[in-house]
Amino acid sequence: MSDSQSFVSTEIKTAGYAIVTIAREPVNSMNLELWQQLASAVSELEGNPKVRGVILQSGLKKDVFTAGNDINELYAPNTSFERYKNFWVTQNTFLARLYRSPLVTVAAIRGASPAGGCATALCCDARIMTDFGTFGLNEVALGIPVPEYWGQLMVRTIGQRATERLLLNGTLASAEEALRLGLIDATVPVEQLTARAEELIQQLITVPMPARQQTKKQLRASFAKDWEGFCHKEAESAWQMLASPGVVAALGQVLQRLSKPK
Repeated sequence: MSDSQSFVSTEIKTAGYAIVTIAREPVNSMNLELWQQLASAVSELEGNPKVRGVILQSGLKKDVFTAGNDINELYAPNTSFERYKNFWVTQNTFLARLYRSPLVTVAAIRGASPAGGCATALCCDARIMTDFGTFGLNEVALGIPVPEYWGQLMVRTIGQRATERLLLNGTLASAEEALRLGLIDATVPVEQLTARAEELIQQLITVPMPARQQTKKQLRASFAKDWEGFCHKEAESAWQMLASPGVVAALGQVLQRLSKPK
C-alpha cells in the first residue's frame, strides 16, 4: 500500500497565510502516506514565523474535498495490526494537533466531505463549502462505529442531539443542512470557493495573534491532549473490531463497490 509520490503541496502567500492542497486521485482517499504528508506540511507552516494561517483545499478533478480514510487501511485482510496502528495514531495525532494549532485554519470544502474529510474540516477554525455536496461522519452506514473523539468533536460543534441524529443513522448532511446546523460557516458557488476562503483568512489573521492563540489553547488544548493520548488505546480495540468476520465482510463489500467501473 506504500506510495512514494507526493499528495500534498503548499503555496505560501505574501499576505501571511498558506494554501495546502490535497490531491490523491480520484477522491483523496486518505492512506498512511497522505496523513504523514499532511502532518508534515502543517508542522512546517507552524514553524514558519511568516505564516499565521492556512487554508486546506482539494486539488482533485472531481468535486470532492476528501472521501475519508482509504478503506484498504481498515480492511484487515489487506493490512496488518502494525501498519494499522501506525496509520491510526498518525491520523489522530495530526487531527488533534490541527484542532489546537496556533495557526488560523480554514477548510475550503469543494463537494463531498464524508468521514475523515469531515473530521479534518471540523478540526479547522472555519469551514466554507460549495453550495452543493455532502458533509458528515457516515461510518455507521459502512458497518463500523464512528471514532470516539470524532463524534465528540461534532458534539462540540453542533451539540449532542443534532450529532446523534446524523451519526446514529450514518447520515450525510447536504450543504444547506450543514449550514443550518452550524457544521459549516458559509456556502458559496464553486467558482467563488477559493477567493472566499482567502478573503476570510485574511480577515481572521488581522486579529491580534498572541491573544487569539492563547484563547484557542484554553478552549481546545485539553480536549486535543486527551484525544492524542486515547488514539493509542483506540487502535488496539479498533483492530479487534476490524478483524472480526462481520466487519471484514462489510468492508469487503464496500471495496467491491468502489472497485466497480463508474
